[in-house]
Amino acid sequence: MLEPALVGVRIDAVEVRRANLRIPFPPRFGDRLTGQRVTAVTRRAKYLLAELSSGETLLVHLGMSGDFRVEHGPGSVPVAHDHVVLSLASGALVTFNDPRRFGLMDLVPRGALDTHTVLRGLGPEPLSPAFGPAALAQACRGKKVPLKVALLDQRVVAGLGNIYASEALHVAGLSPKRRAGTLATRNGLPTPAATRLAGAIVAVLVRAIDKPASRFRVYERAGEPCPRRGCRGTLKRIVQAGRSTYFCPVCQR
Repeated sequence: MLEPALVGVRIDAVEVRRANLRIPFPPRFGDRLTGQRVTAVTRRAKYLLAELSSGETLLVHLGMSGDFRVEHGPGSVPVAHDHVVLSLASGALVTFNDPRRFGLMDLVPRGALDTHTVLRGLGPEPLSPAFGPAALAQACRGKKVPLKVALLDQRVVAGLGNIYASEALHVAGLSPKRRAGTLATRNGLPTPAATRLAGAIVAVLVRAIDKPASRFRVYERAGEPCPRRGCRGTLKRIVQAGRSTYFCPVCQR
């Protein structure tokens, strides 16, 4: 949504309606954005990155409730919790809305993205060539924490959230309670479980992108029959590291 509206377009004006979100806006935030042309819109883990002609990058996290909307033409009506409004040379308005203010925005100097606090040390992108059974096994090697907890560690795989960790584990037939280190052999090579899980992570993310309105297999479906063909189990909810995990105790081992 943002890419066609922003790329190649100059930001003519910026309205910042509060002093902070999760953290304060950087100094002169509006002034540093005004007059800049957006050269690319990309993503790293759960962060949106808008590269600017100044050499800086606008880094955005949506938090729990943040969202963007793009409006074209006059007659835009402000909505409660609209915190940042970008007026573009094209006439479009790009507005960031965040009721709970858990999102963040920062401006990162050229060459400093990899060392930024929120991006430093992140694992491979799950849909990139860098991710696969070998990378997953190496990242989990020797870990004694439950597998689901390990998957939420962004140093293991970047951008995989709570929902799709549960979904991938079900597709792979692996228990969220199994020890993460079981994905690697003593020599650090991937086990069959690592191969299944790496494939499942990719599969559930690709499906979510292609069909964003599709129902989850297990998430928030505790008490329902397991959707795996031939399984007679009932889906269950447990809490791990303060997050809800949904799984089938019969077919996930």
